[in-house]
Amino acid sequence: MELSDVILPKWNGCAPKPSQAQNMAAHKMKMGFIFILTYMSFLAPVHQAHLPNATISDLSFKNMDFAMNLYRKISSYHDKNIFFSPLSISTSFAALLMASDGVTHEEILKGLNLEQLERDDQPELIPKLFQLLNENITQNGSLKLEQGMALLIRQQFGVEKKFEDQIKMFFDADVKSLDFADSKGSISFINEYIKQKTDDKVTDMISTLDAMTQLMLINTIFFQGAWQMPFNPNFTENAPFYIDNYSVEQVPMMFKEDKFYTMDDDPLGAKVLKLPYQTDVSMLILLPDKGMDYTAIDDEITAERFLSWIKKLQKTKLEVNMPKFKMEQSYSLHNLLPDMGMASVFGSSANLTKLTKDQGIKVSEMLHKAVIEVDEAGTTAAAATTTGIIPYSLPRTFTVNRPFFFFIYHEDTNCLLFMGRVINPTRN
Repeated sequence: MELSDVILPKWNGCAPKPSQAQNMAAHKMKMGFIFILTYMSFLAPVHQAHLPNATISDLSFKNMDFAMNLYRKISSYHDKNIFFSPLSISTSFAALLMASDGVTHEEILKGLNLEQLERDDQPELIPKLFQLLNENITQNGSLKLEQGMALLIRQQFGVEKKFEDQIKMFFDADVKSLDFADSKGSISFINEYIKQKTDDKVTDMISTLDAMTQLMLINTIFFQGAWQMPFNPNFTENAPFYIDNYSVEQVPMMFKEDKFYTMDDDPLGAKVLKLPYQTDVSMLILLPDKGMDYTAIDDEITAERFLSWIKKLQKTKLEVNMPKFKMEQSYSLHNLLPDMGMASVFGSSANLTKLTKDQGIKVSEMLHKAVIEVDEAGTTAAAATTTGIIPYSLPRTFTVNRPFFFFIYHEDTNCLLFMGRVINPTRN
């Protein structure tokens, strides 16, 4: 038997429904993630000191370092734009963690950087931490951030009852039967499911489907937010963006003068700017200094450094110039993750015996698709809440006119929801 497809789409956090004006002005980010499975296998345990009383903060920290490692792996293949959701990817693998055993289980733990959170006497600790993290992020109901998971099973395919109960309990997953032999009907159902979960933003996610598919895991993540201090569209003008020493593009550059949180990381050769959304989430811009090659910064971005930026931010009057940009990025994770130590789950030695007693199950394909759009995005009410600025005091400038990094994170937990790199804002 073959397990052929697992799809991971989107996450949606919930906020009170915005007004029509807010909806029209809202800055939108969305991400769809497809995860396709066929067979699964793994290696042997690695013993490490445990973190006493592991918390969701520990999980967020570990997930952030996993994100940086994955970013570096993607970056090693090209010098183009990058955008993905580390939370969606790690959540999907957390579900697979419950399905795996032996070497496969240990490889997933190590690849996700979660070895220190594993407890022999608490086998459900990591899924529980993901559940608590999700609840913490969306607890006040004001954040438009939602994550969804679905387990689609071929009729007569034998999924272990315990795994089915766990994925429902910890990830609130929909578990449905699907006739994968009807490829056309299954493709239509899957694409429609993803479209609905991503507010019609991710369409036609898959175009082909192996008729031998036994199971598909879908995880979706969706974020929509309005800037706390929106940019006035009337001030947006075309301006140069210096891709490198030889290439310059004219891009729509947004402008805002206000008080922002910022800091300089002199040892790194970069500066940081925080752009908050209206509810509990912020974007952090990391801008290399003029003359600094962004590739020299790649290896220096860590969870520890990220947290140090947040702690050192100080409110300063600034003129901010930032490009509008839109990106849609897709990654074949089954080609990237083996180099990060997660190989057996994609091979014939995959051990997914907690998912099914059927033999010969592996992850055949894992696709991740993420889309983001950044614009002036804001509401009329928010636009009126600017802090007073002394007219005669000349503000510093923060001009994002060269390649930069960005991180979208939940402030209370420091959970990294999305991250990316913009080399050319005009390229989708």
